[in-house]
Amino acid sequence: MQPWCGVQQAQVQGAATVARRCGTGRLFGRALGVGHEGRLCGLVPAAAMLVQARRQAGREVLGDLAATRWEREFDLVVMTGHSFQVLLNDEQLRGALAAVHQALSRDGRFVFETRNPAARASEKWTPEHVREVTDTRGHAVRVWHDVETPLAGGRVTYTETFDHPGWERPRVSRSALRFIGPHALDGFLTEAGFAVHERFGDWGRGPLTPAAPEIITIAGPQDLSGESGPTRH
Repeated sequence: MQPWCGVQQAQVQGAATVARRCGTGRLFGRALGVGHEGRLCGLVPAAAMLVQARRQAGREVLGDLAATRWEREFDLVVMTGHSFQVLLNDEQLRGALAAVHQALSRDGRFVFETRNPAARASEKWTPEHVREVTDTRGHAVRVWHDVETPLAGGRVTYTETFDHPGWERPRVSRSALRFIGPHALDGFLTEAGFAVHERFGDWGRGPLTPAAPEIITIAGPQDLSGESGPTRH
């Protein structure tokens, strides 16, 4: 089940309690950097990411979502880095949404992004499109992708290669991602008891169009009548 991180007992941008996907803990670092005094509980299944998160946060970091259970404890749950797309089958997706719904307060919000399949971004995941990132020692590392199985049935499998002149050989990881369109996504959210309050197609809060790179969703628990209320697209 895909992870997120918890920030409890403090104020963050108007939300009293916040849950976040933790990854390597960069969000932890940001929260601490702005003076967040709440309890941070990171959830991520990858051991290497846990090591990085503990270094960043200096707070409690747990292994996975099965390690704990929250009941209406958070005003905000955030999943970042397109982590929503690693929920590859319906069972995983429904399980994650159920856990988020259970953790949210009645007036809480669930915020996440997933790539818009209509934008066909994976067609540009080729070795010709190389970017550089900086590692923890300040070294430039070249990164590129190569699609092994093109988008079919909503899924893409690909490799991500990291290379540095000082390494004996490049390091390659293989991954799979699921692409879900807005209509199907809304079906899963509604089934899990969520109502979509706002939706955007990019980080500038632009509209969701076929060419928009993202599907950025802000959802919350449905009210007791089951009505979804207004939705902004």
